[in-house]
Amino acid sequence: MSDHDTTNPSPKIGLVLTGGGARAAYQVGVLLAIAEMIPAHARSPFSIICGTSAGAINAAGLAMSATHFSTGVRQLQKVWSSLHVGMVHRADLLGLMQNTLRLLGSLFSSGLARRPVSLLDNAPLRSMLACRLPFRGIQRSIHAGALHALGITVWGYTSGQSVTFFQGNKSILPWKRSQRVGVASFIGIQHLLASSSIPFIFPAVRVNREYFGDGSMRQFAPLSPALHLGADRVLVIGVNPKDIVVSERVKVTSYPPLAQIAGHAMNSIFADSLNVDLERLNRINETLAFIPPSARKESSLTLRPIQSMVISPSQKINEIALQHAHHLPHTMRYLYRAVGAMNASGSGLLSYVLFEASFCNALIDLGYRDAMQLKTEILKFIQ
Repeated sequence: MSDHDTTNPSPKIGLVLTGGGARAAYQVGVLLAIAEMIPAHARSPFSIICGTSAGAINAAGLAMSATHFSTGVRQLQKVWSSLHVGMVHRADLLGLMQNTLRLLGSLFSSGLARRPVSLLDNAPLRSMLACRLPFRGIQRSIHAGALHALGITVWGYTSGQSVTFFQGNKSILPWKRSQRVGVASFIGIQHLLASSSIPFIFPAVRVNREYFGDGSMRQFAPLSPALHLGADRVLVIGVNPKDIVVSERVKVTSYPPLAQIAGHAMNSIFADSLNVDLERLNRINETLAFIPPSARKESSLTLRPIQSMVISPSQKINEIALQHAHHLPHTMRYLYRAVGAMNASGSGLLSYVLFEASFCNALIDLGYRDAMQLKTEILKFIQ
């Protein structure tokens, strides 16, 4: 791919936007705060942007307007602050019934089983992305030298591989590691839909020769794409509280509702691998600190120390979701109540699928406040 090849020796700062469905609105609040910290018409401070799941949509939006960071962030805010569940998936009674019948029919018909099936129909999301995201802007940002690379991670249902499709500087080479590959591609709607296809909830999406789903599945090294693309520093905006208090084990008298089980599964998909990868990165940095730079150069050691910073919610998003559950359409409230998502034990699942403006705005406000609390540390990191 052609682009403006920069020789700027300054460190390349990578931005990693994790998955989390509706929780990704929190990332927009953090980005809004960062946009206020830098000059109004500045380029993006992040030359490498990687996104997974709903974070992939935010990542693409930033990449398209990398020459004017604040404009890109404001556009994301405009979308998330006016979001309605019907803009993401069909929420009308007829749509839900049709999709449910298709899902049930796939269990008994091999013909239907070969078609994309899921609990919800996310055709409205495809339409919204087509209207709101000018994908040609990605290459324009690369040509202008404001963007080194954009990476979107998906998971292959057939290969079982975590695949990062990237569009960027022509010097970037594809990579292949155990269960992880990087493939050069022009990023489009299909990549974003695939990366954000939460298993069972949204249908898998075919890209080239394979069907892909949510990139957070089995993403054992979520920081890896940014490093392969050349990042020297990595800012991670997560969507799960960093300090999780372990609940006391108590005797239960009833079987856990489906939503509670699904909520724990979602947390496992979207959070656990990031914490492990950050620990691995810190251990490598500590090990490299004992090796003099001259010795690393003489031995042709390819490892290099990587600075990292993580910004994550200071409040429990599950509890915020419960406060805004009543904004859901009647049909969705009935569906989520049936699986136990409308109470405290099932609020984990609810927080991932509550695509409503009131909830998203609450998360945007939280992200903004959390980032402003870290203003000094953030400015030091990105400058």
